[in-house]
Amino acid sequence: MGFRFHKSIKLFPGIRIYLSKSGVSASIGRPGATVNISDRGARGTLGIPGTGISYSEKLSAPEPSAPREGMSFAALLGWGLVALVVWLVLLG
Repeated sequence: MGFRFHKSIKLFPGIRIYLSKSGVSASIGRPGATVNISDRGARGTLGIPGTGISYSEKLSAPEPSAPREGMSFAALLGWGLVALVVWLVLLG
């Protein structure tokens, strides 16, 4: 069995940042309709809350290219939002 890590941070109603061992992603939406953005692309999910019934589809995929240097845009956005939350908590 492998080590797993997952942390969810609620920034505002409808906006969450997810931190895991494999990277950072952001989720925008509410129960029943969400869009998740990560370095693997964007995924939209529609569902009926409380039933476990949902439909999920890739909205976009990252473009294949040569290995990139530095962080992806999603990772940079995620860590920037984490830094903002920490800063706001320290001020408040």
